[in-house]
Parts: sequence; C-alpha cells; structure tokens
Amino acid sequence: MSRFLQFLQYSAAFSLLVTVCAAQDYDTVSAAQEEISKMAVGSGDWPQWGGWSHKNNVSGATGIPTEFDVEAGEGVLWSTPLGSQTYGNVVVANGNIYVGTNNHHGYLARFPKSVDLGVLLCIDEKTGEFKWQHSSQKLSTGRVHDWPDQGICAAPFADGDRVWFVSSRGEVVCLDADGFLDGENDGPFTSEGNENKDESDIIWKFDMMGKLSVSQHNMCNCSIACIGDVLFVNTSNGVDESHVNIPSPNAASFFAMNRDTGEVLWTDSSPGLNILHGQWSSPSYAVIDGQAMVFFGGGDGWLYAFDPAGDGNGNAKLLWKFDCNPKDSMYSVSGRSERNHLIGTPVIYDGLVYIGVGEDPEHGEGNGHLWCIDPTKRGDVSPTLAVDKDGNEIEFKNDGTRRLQKIHPDQGESVKENPNSAVVWHYTGDDTNGDGDIEFEEEMHRTCGTVAIKDDLLYIADFSGIFHCIDAKTGKSYWNYDMFSAAWGSSLIVDDKVYIGDEDGDIAVFAHGKEMDLLAENLMDSSVYSTPVVANGVLYITTKDTLYAIGEK
Repeated sequence: MSRFLQFLQYSAAFSLLVTVCAAQDYDTVSAAQEEISKMAVGSGDWPQWGGWSHKNNVSGATGIPTEFDVEAGEGVLWSTPLGSQTYGNVVVANGNIYVGTNNHHGYLARFPKSVDLGVLLCIDEKTGEFKWQHSSQKLSTGRVHDWPDQGICAAPFADGDRVWFVSSRGEVVCLDADGFLDGENDGPFTSEGNENKDESDIIWKFDMMGKLSVSQHNMCNCSIACIGDVLFVNTSNGVDESHVNIPSPNAASFFAMNRDTGEVLWTDSSPGLNILHGQWSSPSYAVIDGQAMVFFGGGDGWLYAFDPAGDGNGNAKLLWKFDCNPKDSMYSVSGRSERNHLIGTPVIYDGLVYIGVGEDPEHGEGNGHLWCIDPTKRGDVSPTLAVDKDGNEIEFKNDGTRRLQKIHPDQGESVKENPNSAVVWHYTGDDTNGDGDIEFEEEMHRTCGTVAIKDDLLYIADFSGIFHCIDAKTGKSYWNYDMFSAAWGSSLIVDDKVYIGDEDGDIAVFAHGKEMDLLAENLMDSSVYSTPVVANGVLYITTKDTLYAIGEK
C-alpha cells in the first residue's frame, strides 16, 4: 500500500476523531502534533510551511521570550547571515533549518555574491552554522519569469532524509537532506557538476516550464503540500510582461506528483484565460466528513477544492469552487483594482476553511475580503450567482471573456443569492469600537498573509498594516491594531501570545485573547517579510538578511 493511501486512511480516522470532539473545544495544537508524529521528523520539528497540512501556524511550546534585543544580543541564541532579500519561511526538521533567500551573502566559493541566484540554505539547528546550499541560476528570460534578486520565496517540505521545494526556475526539486556531507551522490539525478561538501545533492528535479508548458509570472512560488507519497504544487502560471496576455492558458496551474519519482499523477488548468496576474498561493489539505480535500487558491480569485486522488485518468476531480470576490468588482493592474486573487494559504480549522484575498505587493494597498467557508457542499458554492437582464443564470467559462469583471451592471446584469452558498461568514470590516462608523483601521484590506487560529480566535494582518483579531466561528471583530507598516507575512500563536512582523522590522507581541493587549514591540535589524515559527522550543525570525534563533539561553 502506498504512503498516500496509508495517509488517507489515517486522515479519515483522524477526521472522525475531530468530528466526535467538535462539540468540545477544538485543539489545533494536538491535531498538529498528532500529524507531525506520523512523519519521519522530530516531535518538536516544524517540517513545512504552517507546520502541518492544515497550515495553521500554532505551536504548543512554552517559555518563548516576549522581549528580545537583536542588536544587544539579548535573547538571541545565534544569528546567521542570509542574502539581501529573504521571503522564504523557515522549516525545521531532523536537526536542519531550511530557508530560501538570494545569493548576496555568497556562501559558495564558485558563486560569489555578485552572482544572482535563487538559494535554498541548509543551516545547523543547534549552532546556526552553514551546512550546504542549493543554487538556482537565473532564467535567461529575465524578470518576466525570474525577478532579479528575489531568490527562493517558498518554504520547502522536509520528511526523513529528503527535502522538496519549488525553485525560482520553475522546478520541483527533491534533495538529499545531508547534501554531499554524507560523501554520496544519490540519484537518479547524478549530474550536479560537482560534489562539494557545501552544496546540495539533487535526487530528482522536474521542470514545470519545459514539461508542463508553464509560464510563471515574475517568480515561481509555492510551499509544497505533501500527503503520503504525493506532492501538490501550484505552478505560478500567469500573465506575460504586458500584464494582459496569458502565454500558456492551458498549462497546469495545479498538479499532483509522486514524491519519490517526480511522476505527474494529475493536472488542472481551471483558471485558464481568467488568470488575473500570477498564482502564488500554496495548497493545504484536510479530510472533512470522510472526504479528503486538497485546496488550491487560483489566480482568478476562486478557491478550489479537489479530491487528492484525481479522477483516475490524469485529470483533477473538482469537489467545489468558491468565488472570493464580488461579481461586480473590476480587476486592474493600476493598483486601484477591487477584484483580487489569492496570495495566502487556505487554513482548515475545526472543519471550516479560511482564506483572504490579496494582490502582488508591488500593486499597493486595496480593499479586502476574508472568508469562512463550509467545505461540505459541492459544485459552485460561491455567495452569489450571476444573472443576465432577463434573470437567466450566466455560465462562467475559463475563456477570458469575463476575466476582469464577472457581471456588467450597465447591461442589466446582476446577482442573486446562491442557494448552494458555502459562506459561514464574510469579513470586510466591523465597527469594532462601536462609534457607528467603520474606520480605516477597522476595515479588512488586501492581504498576503494566512490566518492563524486558536481557541476560536483568528488573527490576520493585512497589507495596509492592520492586525485583526476575529471570532473564528462568527466573523465578529474583537480588536485591531495599526502597525503603521505593511505586513507581508502571517502571525504565530504560541505560549498564549501572538507574534507578527512588519516591513519596518518590528515584531509585535500580543496577549492571545479577546482584548487587545500589546505586550512588546521588538525592533529587528531590517524588514521582516516572512512569518515567525517555533520548533523545539526556539523562536525563529528571518529579517530580509538575517536568521535569528531566539530563546532562553
């Protein structure tokens, strides 16, 4: 029996346990630890983006410092220099730390810092010492596919002696966790060109551009989800440099592949000619009411749920889809767009799915929508259905004819309530202070972030720098905080505290609760574009150029 089928059986049993316990308080920490215990990693490791398949960045660790001073070294166990632009989130497994960055530090003699590369670093968990590096040379097509100096932006997935990640060149790469430090060149790929001890040992790699005709926009970014022996990957297929044309509308936007061999199992190109810009959301997975689901945030602004087994004929098997934008919203690359796509990762909490809309940060701030979705329905489970002037339902196709706007009110088109809607709640803002107005600080704006939820309290930062605390079951806002700086990353809940970073380099720490209680603001050495994580009782924070391990010495 494959690891995939074994995992599905385990997940189904775990889903039944969650259902039985649903009437009680849902314990997301125990759920995450239970899943991680089934992997070939340490019990306190954090082996993927979000830690586990539900992608909820919540840890059960205790004793995590509230205050620390990186300049004075207070609370800092060690620090390690990275490149000059670091967006990748930290993963910790089996004594190694993996983080994506660029080559500005120049760890390898054959690639000095003047050579622009996408870099995945492997660092010793205990000491912070550099171990090995995987180097992705820049694509000759330039910034349309591989933006200068951006490096590796995704987090890898680690299990046992293997690491999988998506490179800046549009490749899915499987690496030996030991690199060449073990003195072996593991295959089937054995053409690395050198076997230097400080470089990566490639097991296999899959070129999505060459084999699936993908044309990623600006960069390829997906933090892989893995269930058993199957990887799930967002290809980042998008527009060209004109921001109008979609060079490869029939290419896979989302696909499944065997993690041991790189064999493609099924593909899906659902957004087609409706891709708005790029596709940079990462997938998540859960078993809900006995049905396994893998979730894909499409570049058309729709959230898709697929059966992870596919249809058996190399195609995806769609379970449901959800339009995360109002039907009359218009997309524009000018920065004034009201229609958005999905940047953050879908999170599953207590049988519900959570996602916020976002946009390329280069396009600035804008309006946002945060959704809580019931995943037990099937088909089009969007909030509304579009109808023409005669009241006939409008069928949406992936042919680009309604790419920028789903309905045209000036032609008499409108919407009606969808009787099959899966909306549990929809948050665009709330009169939190009760003064009768919804002010800027009380609005939900575009977000690059992913929600974190514990004890039915949901936290999310938006790109306008507002940090929200919301009831995860009702969508009611408890409090919000203006960080006065854009937030690119997501929050961490640990030790009854909530940590969030911003572009100014502040790490704000709040008490976990319904009342806003700012415990500390810790100034880092530079901007924080990633998400804090905890592994084995240590807090890891990456600024744009340094990785810090923070804890009690």
